[in-house]
Amino acid sequence: MRRESFTNRRKLLGFTQESFAQAVGVDRSTVGRWELGRVDPQDWHRPALMKALRVSADELETLISGSSVPAVAPASRTMDSNSSYADEIEALELVRRVSASDVGKETISHLELVFEELAVKYPTVPPQELLGQVRKYSGYVSRLMDAKKTLSEHRQLLILGGWFSLLGATLHVDLNQQDAATARLRTAMTLAQHADFPEIQAWCYETDAWRVLTDGNYAKAVELSQVAKQLAPRGSSVEIQATAQQGRAYARLGDAAETYAAISQVQSLSSAAGNPDRPEHHFQYDPAKSVAWTATTLAWLGDPAAEEYAREVISRLAPPADLSKWPRRVASANIDLALSLVAGDRLDEACNAAQRAMLSGRVAPSNHWRALEVVRAVERRKISDAKDLREVYEDMRLAIE
Repeated sequence: MRRESFTNRRKLLGFTQESFAQAVGVDRSTVGRWELGRVDPQDWHRPALMKALRVSADELETLISGSSVPAVAPASRTMDSNSSYADEIEALELVRRVSASDVGKETISHLELVFEELAVKYPTVPPQELLGQVRKYSGYVSRLMDAKKTLSEHRQLLILGGWFSLLGATLHVDLNQQDAATARLRTAMTLAQHADFPEIQAWCYETDAWRVLTDGNYAKAVELSQVAKQLAPRGSSVEIQATAQQGRAYARLGDAAETYAAISQVQSLSSAAGNPDRPEHHFQYDPAKSVAWTATTLAWLGDPAAEEYAREVISRLAPPADLSKWPRRVASANIDLALSLVAGDRLDEACNAAQRAMLSGRVAPSNHWRALEVVRAVERRKISDAKDLREVYEDMRLAIE
């Protein structure tokens, strides 16, 4: 019996049989057989069908059985981002229930893909928005820990839980939520230790190093970075990032020799590692990031060369007209530039760079203290623009409270 409702739903959403097949990951002939009623979709096809047709599990079953569903998806499905994440988890639940274990490789594979996508979104999506997504999937992994599973699946869930907790901790640091960041780091560390997964353990120490650095404890940041380097797999992204973090801490301590040594080591390690598959992935070190990192490190050290590095980042990554579309790296580079210009007594230019960074809305709360350094430096010089710059800073700070 022809599945008229199924076919009509596909057409209503603007799919041809060919484009629908591509969306679901099957041949066009398979779609034809489904619509003619000759075969039923397999269980592993159903999450993709639910997503493409914008229906729930029950609504999909109704379409397959030959009944109808509402002509358009409910507004909450298409407009509410939280609902869309609930739909994803509902799809995962369907896959889990039909697999041999209560978890299943399909569920784990999908969760791995979700984590990769969230890590790639990190540089451009506001931390408070990304944190909501991380919470949902962390909670889902936590619930799966109580399900029936193999030893291999148990370890994979521990690792996934560790990654989600680590990303959540990073976002809490960005939002300057110190207690929450510490709690998530402890969770990530515990899960990584149970899974015997040193890479996550190393990232926990590296992230904690950044947390204490933003809080002004530079000596502790050096110590934590060193532990991260010892735990990190050789040549890994976390080894490079921990070395970079240590260099930043040395710069704040005014130790020029150790700072320049760290810069040289980062360049050597990143050259050997090559380019990652997904350079925007937060936990994959991209050699292109070293320019931005070097700008910050040299600005903190007071080296005039910071200006050249900061301008390179801005030139390469900043959209020319729309500040709101800047990656966070560009906002940070403008603060680095401002600090360098203050050191060179070019105060008008420093005010302009700092103001653009703060007006972009792309300065994470964890970096507000760096913007404040520029404000205070300008205020000490008593220039006419100091009052305006202070007002922009206060507006930025109050916007998140």
